[in-house]
Amino acid sequence: MVVAYEAASGRYQDMLYKRSGRSGLKLPAISLGLWHNFGPDRAFETQRQIVRHAFDAGVTHFDLANNYGPPPGSAEETFGRILAEDLRPYRDELIISTKAGYDMWPGPYGEWGSRKYLLASLDQSLARMGLEYVDVFYSHRPDPDTPLEETMGALDAAVRAGKALYVGISNYSAQQSREAARILRELGTPLLIHQPSYSMFNRWIEPELLDVLAEEGAGCIPYSPLAQGLLTNRYLDGIPEDSRVRTSRSLNESALTASRLDLIRALDEVARERGQSLAQLALAWALRDPRITSLIIGASSVKQLSDNLGALQNPVLSPEELARIDGLLAQEAA
Repeated sequence: MVVAYEAASGRYQDMLYKRSGRSGLKLPAISLGLWHNFGPDRAFETQRQIVRHAFDAGVTHFDLANNYGPPPGSAEETFGRILAEDLRPYRDELIISTKAGYDMWPGPYGEWGSRKYLLASLDQSLARMGLEYVDVFYSHRPDPDTPLEETMGALDAAVRAGKALYVGISNYSAQQSREAARILRELGTPLLIHQPSYSMFNRWIEPELLDVLAEEGAGCIPYSPLAQGLLTNRYLDGIPEDSRVRTSRSLNESALTASRLDLIRALDEVARERGQSLAQLALAWALRDPRITSLIIGASSVKQLSDNLGALQNPVLSPEELARIDGLLAQEAA
């Protein structure tokens, strides 16, 4: 017998909420992404408990995409079931986002950034999740062949059709982001947020993109702030056989050189001196810039999610700690 879910009464007490750019929308400092761990190869009850625990902890934002799973589409189906069975009474307390841009179906209309693909994909996503609208609809990646005006026009059309409340972009360069923001502003649907990759090991957004987003009034919500698990205690003693480095196509052993492992251990020492795990330190570090609205993390268990949310209990890094971390990262880059 499944016990009816009732959200924790104190769910908003401890979470930090930050405004996305100059919009009226606030997001939790940590959001839950359903990129991995929410396909049919995982136990549904585990998935459900992760989502429940997240919401009970004040995580109001759940981030998806049409291709999340595996297989593609299955994460949205899983979330749709959890929404129907547990979270439907709380819909107005939730921010649900999805994206379109990667390969989803055969033929020339199954990926990239055409109006045909984006709007068809959004309809499919809404059907999989059992929703009338999403809160944020993203262009998941820039299309080198489709005019940016068409891609941004499709996002604007989704809002005007009542199928999305806000729009975002992901994996766009600084210059592409500035142009996208300009087009959307002229259409009357401002750019809410950009979702780039970002971590201690991947700082590409710092030289230009963050400045552009601040100037355009858009938020920033990085994914992979733990560098797909590298910035956790997973690799402190070597490479486990069941780790993502050994099992995933998006990460391989070349990412774990001897010098990288030494760096991970040195960063872990900084974390332990702060009374944190390495993952908690990495999340606190990524949140240090006020232009960062939220961080998207994944979770394969309630324990992992809870441990990562613990970063918010000690989020402030001293100037000395930041300088020490920068020094360690600079040594590897040299």
